[in-house]
Amino acid sequence: MWYLLIKAALSGALIAIISEVAKRYPGFGGLIASLPLVSVLGMIWLWRDKPDAMNMATHAEATFWFVLPSLPMFLLIPAMLRNGLGFYVSLAVGCALTIALYSLMLWVGPRFGLRL
Repeated sequence: MWYLLIKAALSGALIAIISEVAKRYPGFGGLIASLPLVSVLGMIWLWRDKPDAMNMATHAEATFWFVLPSLPMFLLIPAMLRNGLGFYVSLAVGCALTIALYSLMLWVGPRFGLRL
């Protein structure tokens, strides 16, 4: 149980640090958020829990393929905000787009031999 709490606290601290930095320096906050820190932490936790090279390789590769459909959200949200739409509407539409693109990736990926 302590291990789970430590993982949650460290992972949550990372998000808190990013949001605090982004308040003063939005670009630098974006840079930190764009680093694959959460993915790296996830891989460390996964390796500690299950040190299986094939499982880790599959996980890392799937992470790569799932990053791609999430990228358009980071262009759509600022475009919507700059055109006067509210934050929560922009966020919801961006998330909906990402979900749709994830679904498309899950449907198309296996047709190209991707194990997702």
